[in-house]
Amino acid sequence: MGMALKSSSIPKAPRLLAIGLPLVVGLVALTALAGCTAVNPEPTPAATSAVTLATTPEPPPAANPAAQAVIESQPASKPTGSIQDGALGANPMMPAAEGKIEPILATTVLNPGEQRVSFLLVGEKSIIKAPEATVSATYLGDDQSGDGALTGPVQATYHDWPFGIRGAYSTELAFDRPGPWQLNVAVQDEEITGSTVIDLEVIEDSPIPAIGDRPPLSQTKTLDEVGAVEKLTTDYNADEELYLISVADAVESPRPAVIVFASPAFCTSATCGPQVDTVKELKAAYQDQADFVHVEIYDLPDEIQGDLSRAQFAEAVEEWGFPSLPHWFNESWVFIINDQGTIDQRFEGYATLTELEAALKESLQEG
Repeated sequence: MGMALKSSSIPKAPRLLAIGLPLVVGLVALTALAGCTAVNPEPTPAATSAVTLATTPEPPPAANPAAQAVIESQPASKPTGSIQDGALGANPMMPAAEGKIEPILATTVLNPGEQRVSFLLVGEKSIIKAPEATVSATYLGDDQSGDGALTGPVQATYHDWPFGIRGAYSTELAFDRPGPWQLNVAVQDEEITGSTVIDLEVIEDSPIPAIGDRPPLSQTKTLDEVGAVEKLTTDYNADEELYLISVADAVESPRPAVIVFASPAFCTSATCGPQVDTVKELKAAYQDQADFVHVEIYDLPDEIQGDLSRAQFAEAVEEWGFPSLPHWFNESWVFIINDQGTIDQRFEGYATLTELEAALKESLQEG
């Protein structure tokens, strides 16, 4: 379950140094696994749907450990092939080594049980977009209770992200125990054939509400309480229906619910705004069957004025445990809640309409 932490100020995002535009685009492309536009002191409506290559001030020492972790180097024990590797130490949009496929893990919070796993594959010249990849998982620890391998490989499906420039693979994998695991990923297509491995760590206790958990009953602010949607979101094309009920009301509702945590204007990559837009699309089709809530990452977003040193995490963001993640800054998460008030599925980073709709349909069928 998420841990309730004290409200804390958020440092300004790191400065984009004077590096070439191709490198900037490459870094933004791969860090765009979970968020929205970069911070823009004078954001425009386009900020919710396009990458903003804005220069931001140098951050002061972070009072919040999660924010500080974005600035500092990561420990040597981190899983390999992770998006958190600082773009793997190089421009991941540049050609990979001859005959190599470089993996980038998008889902970094994994627990025992069946869950969604998402990753990118980078080929010699660009992101690999083969329709499917074959994935198997092997346990690497010294547990003698079994070999930890899946009984058979599964297929991961490629999904385009907004604008069709890049995308990621996702599939459902079952991990029967915590500890070190390795994914074996193979692609065979007309344009690319090859394989790679992704090392990852499955943890026993999730800092974020996990599948099967009943999440915190956060009393988020509603439009009726504050009177203006600008006090609830940085979305410049806000759908007011996403702010009519609190998270607590959505969890306790007799209907399934979709809850998205995202900051369309202030997060550090290019998919937070599109993620909220995707939830809007889903709502348009299922609003008579489910409840939909958007939670802005920062409290009082209309008072930030583009300066994240003025920002504080919303209380619900802390209650759900996001600041406790070692390398999280302000990227998006989506949760599908069933009619019993427990989590059926969670999506770390960008999830397409196809993925969200499939998960919601399962929850509706369960009811």
